[in-house]
Amino acid sequence: MFKGLTQFILRKLASAALRKYRPIIIGVTGNMGKTSAKEAIFAVLNEKYKTRRNIKNYNNEIGVPLTILGLESGGRSPFKWLANIFRALNLIYSENEYPEVLVLEMGADKPGDIKYLMSFIDCKIGVITGIGDIPVHIEFFKSPEQVAREKSKLIGFLKEDDFAVLNFDDERVRNLTDKTKAKILSYGFSDTAKVRATNYALDIVLDPESAGASFKVEYNGKTIPFKKEGILGQHQIYALLAGISVGLAMGMNLIEVLEGFKKYQPPKGRMKLLEGIKNTWIIDDTYNASPSATSAALETLFKFEGRRKIAVLGDMLELGEFMEKAHRLVGEKSAQNSDLFFAVGERMKFAADEAHLKGMSSQKIFTFDTAQAAKMALQMTIQKGDIILVKGSQGMRMEKIVEEIMAHPENAKELLVRQEEGWRGR
Repeated sequence: MFKGLTQFILRKLASAALRKYRPIIIGVTGNMGKTSAKEAIFAVLNEKYKTRRNIKNYNNEIGVPLTILGLESGGRSPFKWLANIFRALNLIYSENEYPEVLVLEMGADKPGDIKYLMSFIDCKIGVITGIGDIPVHIEFFKSPEQVAREKSKLIGFLKEDDFAVLNFDDERVRNLTDKTKAKILSYGFSDTAKVRATNYALDIVLDPESAGASFKVEYNGKTIPFKKEGILGQHQIYALLAGISVGLAMGMNLIEVLEGFKKYQPPKGRMKLLEGIKNTWIIDDTYNASPSATSAALETLFKFEGRRKIAVLGDMLELGEFMEKAHRLVGEKSAQNSDLFFAVGERMKFAADEAHLKGMSSQKIFTFDTAQAAKMALQMTIQKGDIILVKGSQGMRMEKIVEEIMAHPENAKELLVRQEEGWRGR
């Protein structure tokens, strides 16, 4: 009852704030890459406009209104929620500074989530980042097609002079073009995309300051070369392309847009290169995990030639009936792209089994129930020069493994995800 009442009040307050200040709103959804896309869009637009985006995981029916109101969660404290209401009323009934642009990440754990948010949020631009063949967050959906229909609600509410920014490399997203009246601005690597990345190259340098990706951006007959440090995987380019596309939809030119990326860094726990103990290197990709992102991370691991490659993978959660299939696909990919495979969690045992079936020696496969159980064994196994990929769903807490083997654990709060007191105590 408390959550329902809170949700009702926040919706009313957020609606009132939007009516008063009338910001330009960019909605971002998808089953993968939406947080990185949100951050890239924010980096571009914040150069020209006063811009706000969601913090933490504020992408649901509670978090999005909090973002609109510029508030943080009151947790379980009625007094903090009461204080939030007073702050919101002050925002609405007094003159306050307010962002010109809101970049709102919108999650959908069940049918109706996007429709609910769009019932009081009027987006000017809707971005759909990717859905994939095996989408995540699918327990409450009957099929990937139903997931796509839910995500399409974001662009279904757009008007004719609005923009739908779509990842055309994702077939399920590309097939949503008939679900909107808005102008379509597509992005991707394929030649069907209006905003296209070509000549992608990964600069494999074992230096967090220098390692990165270069590519060319093509749009309306113009081509501009671009390089960004801190980008380790081709799949991370999609976030930049989403940011570029939104900037163009907002009337910025390519030079202005690319200038905005100078301050952009991928969020913590997204393919971050960190120094490890024993003169090793860690690819920290512990923010979350989906089948497609895990496969892409393994492909990046394989590119570090001349080094022993270790894949440390935790369960991928919220996959519903696709759970076993997804983990077996990742197991096959691990056999192809790593020398040692540490499988963490009950579900990842399917991956371990598949890796063995695909030719990986059982002596190179290690299984553990939890990250806590795996971290000491990994520390004893790694050797000088190893490159170690660590990835898993949020609930698997794979960042604990990174903290165990990073060369400077005193910097964990600065470098790793989920370092707040509430998380560290779990």
